[in-house]
Amino acid sequence: MDIKDKVIVITGAGRGLGRAIALALGAQGAQLALIDVNRAELEVTEAEVRSRDGRCALFVCNVASEVEVEAAFAAIKAHFGVLHGLINCAGILRDGMLIKVKEGELVEKMTLAQWQSVIDVNLTGTFLCGREGAALMAQGGQGGVMINISSIARAGNIGQSNYAASKAGVASLVVTWARELARHGIRVMGIAPGVFATDMTAAMKPEAMARMQQAIPVGALGEAQQLAETVSFIFANDYLSGRMIELDGGLRL
Repeated sequence: MDIKDKVIVITGAGRGLGRAIALALGAQGAQLALIDVNRAELEVTEAEVRSRDGRCALFVCNVASEVEVEAAFAAIKAHFGVLHGLINCAGILRDGMLIKVKEGELVEKMTLAQWQSVIDVNLTGTFLCGREGAALMAQGGQGGVMINISSIARAGNIGQSNYAASKAGVASLVVTWARELARHGIRVMGIAPGVFATDMTAAMKPEAMARMQQAIPVGALGEAQQLAETVSFIFANDYLSGRMIELDGGLRL
């Protein structure tokens, strides 16, 4: 798909990887519908997109809310009239061990709130936005592309029962939706990033950062621009569907 003038929704566009994707696709001429729960952060992304002569519209939405997601996609349809692509990037972390036992006593356990909040945003949010996005693309009759952002943690990672489960679910939806939606000309792909340079990793102690980099075969953390380039590659290659791209520098959990 040539994305010039195509309408593409990006969730989690207020910061981080979502913002980087927005900047890359905006620079290539796409018309962007930017979704995030935080308006102030969305406006920062908007300013950066427009500073590069990109085009975008903002839609404040909690992707975990069915009512808000349906309203947002209805507004997107009213504003643009059609949809060609969707990138499900919204996600949160609420890390914690399943249990902590000290000297035979249970001192802590992952709460249901920790579990549910991550499942609600990462997995249910992907489902709701995927459903509404697929409906608009199918009704538009022009096909489209959907990309789910999963994680290397989908294979399981200590201290991330909730996050790993949500990202494994997101990855399974790639295969399911690719098979279901092919009849409508919709391709579905997934990307599983490894350890990327973010605000969180920037705050790490130098010795911890050095250990992390040494564990990655290519010797460096991923950069947001590399993820954005992978998104562009998926849009450009019409023979890609139903697969995950492991963007992790060779790291395996």
